Amino acid sequence: MTAPSALIDKRIAELGDWRGETLARVRTLIHEADPDVVEEWKWMGTPVWEHDGIICTGESYKEVVKLTFAKGASLEDPSKLFNSSLDGNARRAIDIRQGEKLNEKAFKALIREAIALNTEKKSAAKNPAAKKPAGKKAPAKARARRR
Repeated sequence: MTAPSALIDKRIAELGDWRGETLARVRTLIHEADPDVVEEWKWMGTPVWEHDGIICTGESYKEVVKLTFAKGASLEDPSKLFNSSLDGNARRAIDIRQGEKLNEKAFKALIREAIALNTEKKSAAKNPAAKKPAGKKAPAKARARRR
């Protein structure tokens, strides 16, 4: 079985044009933002970057390289990087076209924010008591079930 990183390397090489260069640059930025990022290869050939859950995918099409953030709708985007899939309830995407420059500083900040959200949700899932605001009691039905 081929490692996901090797499959991503292969995809970049196969593209052999501005899309491969763009995907390679974005990949570098993701690793700079998070040296502990995990690369995966899912859904019949999609590069995926994860840290405590999916951060984003990197798809290549004829006209764009699309970076889809799994929880993009929950992220702050003061630099307005998201320019695609804006009407969804969860995902948001960045479409990069040939010749376009990505705001690299803002992109890395977005990656870090996505990781923080994933980590927060993972911690909350492990410790359900952390979800409840301090001083709040569980509803009467829940208290009764615990007895």
